[in-house]
Amino acid sequence: MRRDPAARTRLEVAVLYPSFHALVLYRLANALWRRNWRFLGRGISQAARVLTGIEIHPGATIGKRFFIDHGMGVVIGETAEIGDDVMLYHGVTLGGTSLSQGKRHPTLESGVIVGAGAKIIGPVTVGANARIGANAVVVKDVPAGASAVGVAARILPPREQREDFVAYGTPTSDLPDPVARAIGGLVDQIDRLSARINELEQNTPGRGATPVPAEETSQDRVTRLRPRG
Repeated sequence: MRRDPAARTRLEVAVLYPSFHALVLYRLANALWRRNWRFLGRGISQAARVLTGIEIHPGATIGKRFFIDHGMGVVIGETAEIGDDVMLYHGVTLGGTSLSQGKRHPTLESGVIVGAGAKIIGPVTVGANARIGANAVVVKDVPAGASAVGVAARILPPREQREDFVAYGTPTSDLPDPVARAIGGLVDQIDRLSARINELEQNTPGRGATPVPAEETSQDRVTRLRPRG
């Protein structure tokens, strides 16, 4: 009710929300799994997958107030560990990369939000209150409070002041613009080369300096030169 403004009543959630159904069936399957009723636990998890489109292995460890928004296509592996107050969107995969029987799936600490389509692969740890952007591919640890975006995911440093909730785990105000960054680097290099040419001309006998106009900063030029729309 707190995480989804579309939820009107608790009855609506209990009857109509597939993520709620998947979690209830997971709790049952996990209880059987921990009592070594492995086949029955897997059977319940597979039934939940067919009914809800959400696949949670009964061996996974999930904390309190876990919420999956929309839910279709979510996959949570056997050794995944999820803390309290974690939120996943549809299409998220908590997958493994090893064929060994040990720890091979991610650990999500409390308060993590994972955006739609994100893939967190291997026994990595996503720190408390971290944000994973939509469609990110995370293959290394993410520090607490940081954000990870892109393929492979780049780590954005934690902000001093941040919202408690970031929709789809994507902090749009912090996202770097790779095109602007690349053009800005080229413009800065041109400025350095122009300055060096001016310096060489000043030191050449019989030639005066040809100054390069500097009325714009490199960022101003990037903004002006980028195609509109």
